[in-house]
Amino acid sequence: MTKNVGGIDRIARIVLGLALLIGYAFNSDGAYSWLYLLGIIPLGTGLIGWCPPYAILGINTCSVNR
Repeated sequence: MTKNVGGIDRIARIVLGLALLIGYAFNSDGAYSWLYLLGIIPLGTGLIGWCPPYAILGINTCSVNR
């Protein structure tokens, strides 16, 4: 897997993922609170640095491929 997420994109994903998971922690008994758990996806792709949809579409925001 070649990294395809970098820079600001990666930071934004991590912040968004953490924000959604924190939202779940504060609102875990709401009707649609399970949607907050979708924060795992941007958090994971931000931490790993690889996004499957980016790979399929040929998008690369990482300036240096490792």
